[in-house]
Amino acid sequence: MTDLMIYGATGYTGTLIAEHAAATASQFSPPPTLAGRNQAKVRELAMRLKMPWAAFDLADAAALRHRLRDVKVLLNCAGPFSRTADPLVAACLEAGTHYVDITGEIAVFERIAAQNAAARQAGIVLLPGAGFDVVPSDCLAAHLKRRQPGLRRLRLSISGLTKASRGTARTALEALGKGTLARRGGEIVELERPQRSRSDFGRGPVETVGVSWGDVATAWYSTGAQEIDVLFEASSALRLVSRVPRRLRPALGSAPVQRLLSRLVDRMQHGPSPGDRQSGRCRLLAEGWDADGARVASLMETPEPYALTAQTAFMIAQRIGAGEVTAGYHTPSTAFGPDLALEFDGVDRMDEERRRSVS
Repeated sequence: MTDLMIYGATGYTGTLIAEHAAATASQFSPPPTLAGRNQAKVRELAMRLKMPWAAFDLADAAALRHRLRDVKVLLNCAGPFSRTADPLVAACLEAGTHYVDITGEIAVFERIAAQNAAARQAGIVLLPGAGFDVVPSDCLAAHLKRRQPGLRRLRLSISGLTKASRGTARTALEALGKGTLARRGGEIVELERPQRSRSDFGRGPVETVGVSWGDVATAWYSTGAQEIDVLFEASSALRLVSRVPRRLRPALGSAPVQRLLSRLVDRMQHGPSPGDRQSGRCRLLAEGWDADGARVASLMETPEPYALTAQTAFMIAQRIGAGEVTAGYHTPSTAFGPDLALEFDGVDRMDEERRRSVS
């Protein structure tokens, strides 16, 4: 029996998680198995980290089920998750294997949440979003719900996301042909144009722009908020993309444009450097209103997103394997509580005083 398999281990984030697992391997036995589609790359990484390995793709459903039958927890790091999550979740349900991933894709969250009953019947946990998206933001949203039980409207604003891996960039490319998603009346909707606002992350108000971020899906399950928006601090690139007219979005999502943009992504630096990961910081502001307009807000500061993901994803997979979570679909906070994020070094949370507002 393999306690933990890390699939997609040779990607940028998967390698960080594998390296973190190797650095803490003395605490766990047996060590995780590294896996992926490219045999040569997986073997090379496994030899370097002195871990067991396996190579397989996702095309053969029967072979995939057989491969996962002796795996307790699968941690999927292979994006875009729009392509990998469905076959892996289906195989996990058949094999009785817990499923964890690091997706930030709204549609993927929703499809996995729809498997809640099947997961309970199979006796397995399904927990997507075990990385920066959405561990800190989900925990912050759940903390806000704890402070404001009548929470109806939730706005999450994020600052400090400056550098992406190629995998994250490719996922973002898939969304270019679509509008910004938010929740209205409990339903996920496409907005006519991205929301714009100003948020204070502790150094004065800055411009923020609405984005399609995972909490639009997950925060509904963890807080019940009927209206949910996620915004990023506005960069020049985000401002430009947010101004693309709705009528032009299908062109951005067309195959020729996607191929061109994908070639540009291939030339990117492959994610933040070690120095960037060590020094980078992010801030998240959660604001919530009840039906009467009473506002609560909390601010969280975290380490650099990829550095934090390496820690959160591995710990969550380990704790699920240890039997700490009941079967079914979970967000990080419904599995481990609103204070989970505070268990990681460098994560701090501050509450603003309550005040009345209709902003």
